[in-house]
Amino acid sequence: MKVVLIGGVRFSAIMLEQLLNLPIDVVGVCTRSPRKMASDELDLGPIAIQSGIPFKHVGGINDPENLEWIAELKPDLICCFGWSQLLSAGLLRIPPLGVLGFHPAALPANRGRHPIIWALVLGLTDTASTFFFMDDDADSGDIVSQKSVSISGEDGAGTLYEKITSTAVSQIQELIPKLIDGDLLREIQDPSKANYWRKRTLDDGRIDWRMSNTSIHNLVRALTKPYLGAHFDHKGEQVKVWRTELIENHQSNLEPGTVVGVGPQGMTVKTGTGAIQLVEVDPLVGIKVGDYL
Repeated sequence: MKVVLIGGVRFSAIMLEQLLNLPIDVVGVCTRSPRKMASDELDLGPIAIQSGIPFKHVGGINDPENLEWIAELKPDLICCFGWSQLLSAGLLRIPPLGVLGFHPAALPANRGRHPIIWALVLGLTDTASTFFFMDDDADSGDIVSQKSVSISGEDGAGTLYEKITSTAVSQIQELIPKLIDGDLLREIQDPSKANYWRKRTLDDGRIDWRMSNTSIHNLVRALTKPYLGAHFDHKGEQVKVWRTELIENHQSNLEPGTVVGVGPQGMTVKTGTGAIQLVEVDPLVGIKVGDYL
């Protein structure tokens, strides 16, 4: 079975390494153009070179020259793991077995953008690792493997990413042999159970101190490394917040955004309910008790 991989994030690299160890022939890789990468983006070119696989740096995956390049490789299957663009009907039609996609959420729920971030922002206690065959819509094709992934109160973006990746590794090792043998079962998604998460903006990462301390805490852990970080502005400078701790009991007659404590463990800020300790911020700024953020 000949396979082409489309991907451009760290997860894509891990999946490519798994595919190379399975009884298939990876005949090509489409990956990100070598440029200044956004958070988590990765050029798979070096892995392809090391493995002797043809590869192509692409911008728009649906551009005619990219479709022609993929079609000439005659793949039986395309794996699209970690690519934000929707695939065109022309691309979906190239491989006779279809295009295998991945989404880190419990499809049909929570389709769309930034599923790891939104799961943490919304305080969910579980998500899933889902492989499915792609169709003309976003994340709506038949499911072929789904495993639940728990979210603990201590998880941030990095640890949840690792949990989902570890789960996906075990899944790909099981489903590819089933696909080769023709034993892979497909489950049609129920559209009545679907919702779509939107693309986040920079303003979505701005801390509003009128929010509850739990909501701010969830925002920070959702956007912590490898992502861009939650932030607030102080004297014209953007300050990133990477780690926080909840402070439940604090005097209630202070406005949200009031700095109520500064010490070795960080600064404590009054929020809409309770308070929150900013354990790790960048850059360190000269903030004192009584300041308003």
